[in-house]
Amino acid sequence: MATDHQLALTERLPDDPDASGPLVVLVHGSLDRAGSFARVTRRLVELHTVAYDRRGYHRSRSDRSVHDSLDGHIDDLLDVIDGRPAVVVGHSYGGTLAMGAALRPGPAGGPGPILAVAAYEPPLPWLGSWATRGGTRPAGSPRRDDDEDPGMVAERFFRRMVGDTAWDRLPEEAKEARRADGAALAAELAAIRSTEPPFDVASLAVPAVFGRGTASLPHHRDAVAWLVDHVDGAELVEFDGAGHGAHLTHPDAFAGFVRAAVARAADGGADAHGGPAGG
Repeated sequence: MATDHQLALTERLPDDPDASGPLVVLVHGSLDRAGSFARVTRRLVELHTVAYDRRGYHRSRSDRSVHDSLDGHIDDLLDVIDGRPAVVVGHSYGGTLAMGAALRPGPAGGPGPILAVAAYEPPLPWLGSWATRGGTRPAGSPRRDDDEDPGMVAERFFRRMVGDTAWDRLPEEAKEARRADGAALAAELAAIRSTEPPFDVASLAVPAVFGRGTASLPHHRDAVAWLVDHVDGAELVEFDGAGHGAHLTHPDAFAGFVRAAVARAADGGADAHGGPAGG
């Protein structure tokens, strides 16, 4: 399946053909792809799920275009939803996009199609704690990747986020595939670097669930704490023992995170604050 913009989609229908409920759209983070949610969606047999390779990544590299703004990625996400009632779940950069899409008004200024949103450790580089604790580089600071080969941007990002050992163990074909995602990565990292927020997250009007790992870095955990404090009625889900890649390492807990958002959409977003989620 693909949208008009040739985005590659991975769809799983519920096991029960009579099942009802919203579409669940999963949005991956930087230097990632739809396939990273496979272990999660296999655990969500009761739900209709769609994950997609964002523009410029993996199977959505065919048109050779990348987005230089968050708005472009949000447009793509809304194209994937295509007006259907949906719950959007985003990991990392995908979580920032999920929030931005949920803030978009619908036709004639009315409600949009997104019923609830869940974001796991979304980057908020406009917060001072993120910029000073190892997150996205602050606006105006020197950038080594301005004129650097995009493939090297991707390799350096992978090494920083996953580790040198993990990179060195990749087959050369896999390394080249990640390097090929470098143009999309460089463009989106540049797009999100700002001292000004791209939208007012605190004005989210749909139920919101925010997740973080107990083993995650301080700037990731601090960003989620800020969101829980500033988004009315937000639910916090802690992933016991997880780091930033919880969708890969803790798929059971991440599936529970998805279900929490679906439940919030169904009940209209009653206040809730979750305890630790098992792995």
